[in-house]
Amino acid sequence: MQTIQVDIVSAEGQIFSGPAREVLAPASEGDVGILPRHAPLLTLLKPGAVVVKTPDGEEQPIYVGGGVLEVQPHRVTVLADTALRARDIDEAAAVAARQRAEETLRSKVDKIEQAEALAELARTAAMLKVVQRLRKMRG
Repeated sequence: MQTIQVDIVSAEGQIFSGPAREVLAPASEGDVGILPRHAPLLTLLKPGAVVVKTPDGEEQPIYVGGGVLEVQPHRVTVLADTALRARDIDEAAAVAARQRAEETLRSKVDKIEQAEALAELARTAAMLKVVQRLRKMRG
């Protein structure tokens, strides 16, 4: 079975490094699936789950808050703004952040605060989606 080397890093450090059968990522223009020997690609990432499918069949969902994805035929590199393994996400904090963003949007705020609230809403929605995916995998 062919594999591709995957490295996922953020400012906090390396989140994942190892071989994979497949990688799924939330590219800015739509989700992408990457297999070994994929054509070179460089794209921005939006908040969401990067899912690494390891050679033993395990799926490892990792939340990224955005960043850059570089694909070479034998290597995938994710440089994430922020990144967390699904098991490390504080679901209660994400729900609270989502509620704060929704409250900000309901109040009369200027366009900058509104844009910040929308960005926070997108990040927390993506984070909670990663948590749900992990629950389904365990379920």
